[in-house]
Amino acid sequence: MPPLIFTAMPAEHAHALQSGADDAYGRRPERMVSPGGGMPCRHCLDHIAEGADMLVVAYRPFPALQPYAETGPIFLHAEACPRYAATEVPPPILTTSPDFILRGYGADDRIVYGTGAVTLQKNIVSRADELLARADVAYVHVRSARNNCYQCRVDRA
Repeated sequence: MPPLIFTAMPAEHAHALQSGADDAYGRRPERMVSPGGGMPCRHCLDHIAEGADMLVVAYRPFPALQPYAETGPIFLHAEACPRYAATEVPPPILTTSPDFILRGYGADDRIVYGTGAVTLQKNIVSRADELLARADVAYVHVRSARNNCYQCRVDRA
């Protein structure tokens, strides 16, 4: 099977938000100081250091509005950061929690029922592999198992 690709939010979207563009709810990004301890930037897919400026925005990781197009809060570095480049390995933001929710989506960007499961950190790659082997799963979202916030997307190379 082709390798997995862990994908951050598009750079043009992150840079627009970092430049003050409105978020998915039509609101300006909220600026705050990171308290540290696991504030994951969805662009570089690394943690925002304690004391660093960060943004809190509403993000919809789907191309269009539809009933399954979940929107929720995410964090970004307040200043431009490089987009996650080592796409073939799980990003640093997936190292600080013992588990995550992995959920499959079809080519129509809708949840494939029965695919969502809390997955141990050490099993993220094997679970994503399993889901992406299904003909009805086009991609996978990794979400926080604690608050369901979007972390990143997983595809086949």
